[in-house]
Amino acid sequence: MSERLISVEEALERMLDGIRALPHESVGVDEAVGRVLAEPLAARVTLPPWDNSAMDGFAVQSTDVAAAAPDRPVRLRVVGEVAAGHEPSATVGPGTAMRILTGAMLPEGADTVVPVEETDAAEGVAALPETVAVLAPAARGHHVRRAGSDFHAGAELLAPGLRISPQALALVVAGGHGALAVHRRPRVAVLATGDELTAPGQPLPPGHIHDSNSPGLAAQARAYGAEVRRLGVARDTLPAVEAALRAAIAWADVVVCSGGVSVGARDVVRAAFERVGRVDLWRVAVQPGKPLAFGRAAAEDGREVLLFGLPGNPVSSFVTFEIFVRPVLRMLAGDRAPTARSVVRARLAEAVTKGPGRRAFLRVILGADPDHPGEWIAHLAGAQGSHVLSALALADGLAVVAENVDGLAAGAHVEVWQLRPMEGA
Repeated sequence: MSERLISVEEALERMLDGIRALPHESVGVDEAVGRVLAEPLAARVTLPPWDNSAMDGFAVQSTDVAAAAPDRPVRLRVVGEVAAGHEPSATVGPGTAMRILTGAMLPEGADTVVPVEETDAAEGVAALPETVAVLAPAARGHHVRRAGSDFHAGAELLAPGLRISPQALALVVAGGHGALAVHRRPRVAVLATGDELTAPGQPLPPGHIHDSNSPGLAAQARAYGAEVRRLGVARDTLPAVEAALRAAIAWADVVVCSGGVSVGARDVVRAAFERVGRVDLWRVAVQPGKPLAFGRAAAEDGREVLLFGLPGNPVSSFVTFEIFVRPVLRMLAGDRAPTARSVVRARLAEAVTKGPGRRAFLRVILGADPDHPGEWIAHLAGAQGSHVLSALALADGLAVVAENVDGLAAGAHVEVWQLRPMEGA
């Protein structure tokens, strides 16, 4: 009797069970993008800290210019100039104006700004005019950014669990912070197994291929914010794989091993997992990637280390990393939605077939649907064999086909997991 294949949902539930975000640390803002915020972040300052001008122009009292028009200009005496980074040197009273540049503090007495284009002042001229004619009315508050119109000191800017984006980082700095508390990056050790593997770029002996899995898996882990060590290739013997795993467990939070997880005579990874820890699940109902193992081990310092044995076929290793390792890394990093991803609905350009009883993840290229404006169409990126790297490299999405169907006709709709741009750092 064949062993039951575990569903994607059950496998993820068991993998994520008991995982907690890694401890947090303080990092400077230049190192924060891609990290996950560990504590609420409150503003230390008010922004804007004072009323300021949104335009180059003249700060005036709105009552002076309420009736201004091109044929009835209002002429005002210019009492000075204020630029960004400087304090006004005078106040604005009735019948007066102060030239003001974008971002500069609104002078006392002024309540509005008239853009230079709505005056007779020459644009770009450094010399300060003695008077200025206003050619259009300006209501109170016109082109004025009010103090605190963005946020006030003490207001929460960002909540824990948010991955810091470039735009969030700008908010952090504007709020007065030069450092912030983020969760430590997950440490991922990547190991390839196989007597046939040769290091990247090296001459190939007879019967060998280059190890593309471990560089590819390391790149995926880095794309999702991990600190990565590549451990090279372990030969297909239980002592070699066990020794490599023990070395990885001493440093890593997650060990990702490719190859050696099926049922062949030299597939020793599952047995090695049992020697260094335990195996929690094996064989998942996915295509490609059925021979997948997951377990846990205890490091000497008491840390729990998560063990992933991914298939040796390069497409299978990539796909199973996306399905299973990625959410674990996101949870360790503190993401509040570790399984969330960018998904679109698309129409298949070609008919597809798959194995029974397994959820298929087809490598596709997304494009605009010429027959349905505003919608997506998904073309197969190439042959769908688990060894076909050329199709994987072209793909920008994984089309998901459910377990309970053996194929879909052209025109059928599917969910597509978007792969580009990849998330993370």
